[in-house]
Amino acid sequence: MKQFRNTILILLVTIVTSCSSTQSLQEYYIDNTENPNFLHLDVPTSILKLDEADLTESQKTALSSLKKLNILAFKKTNENTPQYIAEKQQVKAILSNSIYTELMKMNTEFGRATVKYLGDDNAIDEVIIYGDNDEKGFALIRVLGNDMNPAHFVQLLQAVQKSDYKGEGLGALGDFLKG
Repeated sequence: MKQFRNTILILLVTIVTSCSSTQSLQEYYIDNTENPNFLHLDVPTSILKLDEADLTESQKTALSSLKKLNILAFKKTNENTPQYIAEKQQVKAILSNSIYTELMKMNTEFGRATVKYLGDDNAIDEVIIYGDNDEKGFALIRVLGNDMNPAHFVQLLQAVQKSDYKGEGLGALGDFLKG
């Protein structure tokens, strides 16, 4: 009887865990790293050249909370429009999960963008920037860190402006979306 109960319990756990239809953002990244429609970049924070800038203490704190950027971009073409629509819907479904808190929405020269985060207001572990343009495609950027604070993002933007960073190392992303 005990063995039967354990078998039923294992079966129920397997069913419950396999029925989760919502893919995580991490799984989505991994699943699409080899997809030819996507450009995938893992960017260390050192590429921003902030260690060479004259940073304030709060900017140094903000920088120390940042680990890396994961970038996944889908370039839309006439041939892959159905895949673009499907992928865009899938990303929006993942980001609509209640675990993500919306920080802001904006319109940029590239297109519409949304900034969301994972964690609580004082200890953000991940910021997600999603932007799309129905002519060019979409980009999904994960800013990974430890105990990031929303106020730190203002500090980081100020630090990037002070630095000599001109977009080096991210040229592949610009080329991918242009050409």
